[in-house]
Amino acid sequence: MRHAVITAGSKGLGRKVTEMLLDKGCSVSINYRSDTETIERLKKEWKEIGENRIHFFQGDVTKKEEMSRFIEEAIERYGRIDYLINNAGPYIFERKKLADYSDDEWYEMIEGNLSAVFHLFKKTIPVMRKQHFGRIISYGFQGAESSPGWVYRSAFAAAKVGLVSLTKTIAFEEAENGITANMVCPGDIVGDMKEATIDQAISLGDARDTPVGRSGTGEDIARAIGFLCDDRSDMITGAVLEVTGGVEVINRFR
Repeated sequence: MRHAVITAGSKGLGRKVTEMLLDKGCSVSINYRSDTETIERLKKEWKEIGENRIHFFQGDVTKKEEMSRFIEEAIERYGRIDYLINNAGPYIFERKKLADYSDDEWYEMIEGNLSAVFHLFKKTIPVMRKQHFGRIISYGFQGAESSPGWVYRSAFAAAKVGLVSLTKTIAFEEAENGITANMVCPGDIVGDMKEATIDQAISLGDARDTPVGRSGTGEDIARAIGFLCDDRSDMITGAVLEVTGGVEVINRFR
């Protein structure tokens, strides 16, 4: 049985990815930060899957020691890690210029979106090397590969753009060990659509959202990640996959 580790895997996009992994027959270690109410509800909803396939761990991705314990627990319980899904990504919704960020806000963005992935890499890659198999997925944002500026989101964008380079480097360095590393960049998926299905988005319909005529959903992201995790997807590594419905393919300032 393949084992997956996912950060922030209990709600939003992360929940749909976790459901996809469970549907694939994986066991899954799920990190969450503080929402114990959601975890108790999921334990009831997923009761039929079996406790032996689901492992919950409460911890903050910005805390190196907590992420180390998360991986150690996963290894102790399952003996392997096949998929590392770096789904968590702290975000500051207040619109503010870089000069107005506090030191704590800056470091939360960098630690949570970049350094946390490094610490998880460090703990996970030795396990994947022994298996000679691993799939590492990180998240970016629309257009991250081109290193754009992002007004009012500078710290988040800086961390994610750094993660693009880190993902590509890991892909090259670990290819000989059967490990791939890729990035998925979701489009503007907001609110309830994060846990929605593609059928739900089609039924709603809204040509204003994307060129394909509907909003993106959590299922769209889960399907992309499922494909990248496949055993036979090893030729795809170091890639940055835009899942945006075509929003980014035309220069809107022409």
